[in-house]
This record gives sequence, C-alpha cells and structure tokens, in this order.
Amino acid sequence: MAGRFEIHRESDEAYRLRLTDGDGNIVAVSPTFRSLSLLRDGIKAMRENAATGIVVDLRQQQA
Repeated sequence: MAGRFEIHRESDEAYRLRLTDGDGNIVAVSPTFRSLSLLRDGIKAMRENAATGIVVDLRQQQA
C-alpha cells in the first residue's frame, strides 16, 4: 500500500498535513496552513521536491 497525505483541521482557519507510509506510520508533519488552498500547494511542492530531491548526509561532524 502506498503512503498518503492526511489533512487535519487544527481550528476553523488552520490545517495541518501528515504524510504516512504504507503501514500508517507518520513520516512527516507540516507546519500549519491558513487555508486548504495553501495546504494543497504544500502537497504539490512536497511531491515535486521528493521526486527530484537529493540526499544530504549530515552525520559527519565538522572539526
């Protein structure tokens, strides 16, 4: 089963997005969006960036 984007209402004018994996585990939680339109724009941006994003390994400590 594929992951999914879950839209949650925080208040009358605030929404939050949760991205879950195929097992239902929460992978990411968004900041609060003031409208559903902005939230949908956030989903679109996440889809585009995830497909083209690079992996940056920050585990190494700099001296």
